Amino acid sequence: MSHIALQDIAKSFGPVRVLDGCSVAVNKGTVMTLLGPSGCGKTTLLRTLAGFVEPDGGRVVVGGRDITDLPPNRRQVGYVFQSYALFPHLDVAANVAYGLRVRRVGQAETQARVRKALDLVSLSAFADRYPARLSGGQQQRVAIARALVLEPEVLLLDEPFNALDAKLRLSMQIELRKLIERVGITSIFVTHDQQEAMTLSDRVAVMRAGRIEQVGAPIDIYDRPRTAYVAAFIGRANVLPIDIRGGRVAIDPAIAAARADGAAWLVVRPENLAIENAGEGPGWHGTVAFATPQGATIEYEIAISLAEPLRVVALRKVGEPPAAVGSPVRVRAIDPAACVVLEEGPDGV
Repeated sequence: MSHIALQDIAKSFGPVRVLDGCSVAVNKGTVMTLLGPSGCGKTTLLRTLAGFVEPDGGRVVVGGRDITDLPPNRRQVGYVFQSYALFPHLDVAANVAYGLRVRRVGQAETQARVRKALDLVSLSAFADRYPARLSGGQQQRVAIARALVLEPEVLLLDEPFNALDAKLRLSMQIELRKLIERVGITSIFVTHDQQEAMTLSDRVAVMRAGRIEQVGAPIDIYDRPRTAYVAAFIGRANVLPIDIRGGRVAIDPAIAAARADGAAWLVVRPENLAIENAGEGPGWHGTVAFATPQGATIEYEIAISLAEPLRVVALRKVGEPPAAVGSPVRVRAIDPAACVVLEEGPDGV
């Protein structure tokens, strides 16, 4: 049985439909990420679970209990805001203790729980510092401790890494994942960053225009996207128009297609393609339009008879220069099983 169930959640702000029948289940102790571009409804869905937004329809169930009509202070939910929302006039210990004081928890218990929460986030030595004297990563950990000190059933995090630089962001993603595993708390995380979703999540719900497009383990969604939108949003993907003949992709018969013959779309990741010398044979024929060395790999753009170039990522061999721009080449799928055939392409075409 799932620990959290959002059932057919709907919400409009005026004439704008922000959530349109969103349903997702989260098992106890797992991390679910709501992933999507700005404006897709992911933060509104998170705030609905927290009780900050009242849905127009649907139910919010936590631990088998319907909490749809409960106010936020009666839900066992901890919320980490995007801006951290720390009180600048309170030191770290007082910031963490704030929610307990509002709930009139006794002083001795408050002090014990604050110490425990600061130990969890490795900030015990910073208890008497003020937010202005903390780094971005330390401020984030204070915000997490302030949520955990309330001993919630669920931890909600709304894009908590936005204010961090790239190096610190990756470090904090890993530290947060370790912390969640230590505590064993069911967590829902909101982001528009696919890499964060892949790093942090047990499961990902990809959102688009107020609806949930696909739910699954990050690697499963990456390998087997159900729509061109999901394929393009999770990682980089080539989405190519194709014809199917006799259960095979006409341009590369090694790629099987469990679809009726006719027009379709092929999703293939850049790393699942290989560049070969031009000549006869299955695959896409074109010329090298651009080559970008990226350390261990080289990313190519291959001009073919389509509006968009074909993107290929190849391992770089020591001492071997990239293929020259303008060179005729043939591109084929390394592993036909890694290719996904879809009935619909971008924008439902």
